[in-house]
Amino acid sequence: MRKEYDFSKAKRGPAVAASKSKARITIRLDEAVLNWFKAQVDAAGGGNYQTLINSALLDHIKREAEPLERTLRRVLREELRKAS
Repeated sequence: MRKEYDFSKAKRGPAVAASKSKARITIRLDEAVLNWFKAQVDAAGGGNYQTLINSALLDHIKREAEPLERTLRRVLREELRKAS
């Protein structure tokens, strides 16, 4: 490691600019929930647990908007697949 570094041309700020379509918030999650998402990312070989949480929330929103009949059909198909 060098004894001295030249930061005269350095710029402050994040290395990757944040997306304009996303909002920065503070949220409190149970440790178990956060650990589960982080474990999923680790098991997948990398990625971002925050992106995974965002995806799970979007999936939940889509399913909430799903009509009851479609939900029942989806659940029955999934259960029948498991039973096969």
